[in-house]
Amino acid sequence: MTDQPRLVLVTGASRGIGRAAALHLARQGDLVVAIARSKAALEKLDDEIRAMGSEAILVPMDLKDAKGIDTLGKVIADRFGRLDGFVANAGILGTLGPLESAGPRSFEETIEINLTANWRLISVLSPSLRKSPAPRAVFVTSSVAAKPVAFWGPYQASKAGLEAMVMGWADENEQMGLKINIFDPGGTRTDMRAKAKPGEDPMTLPSPDEVAAELVKLVSPDETRTGQRIAYRQLVAARS
Repeated sequence: MTDQPRLVLVTGASRGIGRAAALHLARQGDLVVAIARSKAALEKLDDEIRAMGSEAILVPMDLKDAKGIDTLGKVIADRFGRLDGFVANAGILGTLGPLESAGPRSFEETIEINLTANWRLISVLSPSLRKSPAPRAVFVTSSVAAKPVAFWGPYQASKAGLEAMVMGWADENEQMGLKINIFDPGGTRTDMRAKAKPGEDPMTLPSPDEVAAELVKLVSPDETRTGQRIAYRQLVAARS
């Protein structure tokens, strides 16, 4: 069993930080379960992973699909019997603007994808994670969860809820082998960031590849921290 590659699930794997994380994991020999809505984008990711001599399992799925998440958990348990790592990266920005003008559909979708879907994933993946010899989970958050700002209401509410939920889950597993952390990438050169900050020079920001290199360390079997909120900028500052 020890010579088997680590099985790591990545949500939002078709672009940005999630895509870069999937590539990092594949490059180090892990078997990546890549989840995203776009089948075409996942196939492009798969081509790149195969070109480096690795392989991935592609799961085109909308995280609003509760039954799909349930099926995913069952397939992982039945086919592999374990899950070694979980990178919960998927998220949407939702509507930016005055809170009172955020429509109910957009608000609910933001909460559904950024918060509720992660609860569903925790529920169905936990049994398989606990069967790993070194299970690790990391959830991607945002600085606005800790320091809310104007016009980001639905998004920062979803991320604040995510942080509270994940920290509670980490506390529940404090005495277990499962290590659970939160990762704040900060401003990163992604499409989501460009949409949120259209006037910003993207070249002043770290690339998804740079950020993902730190993110994937949190699902390494060598990771010993748990219940921590780890910010990319703090990691970089500590080394300079």
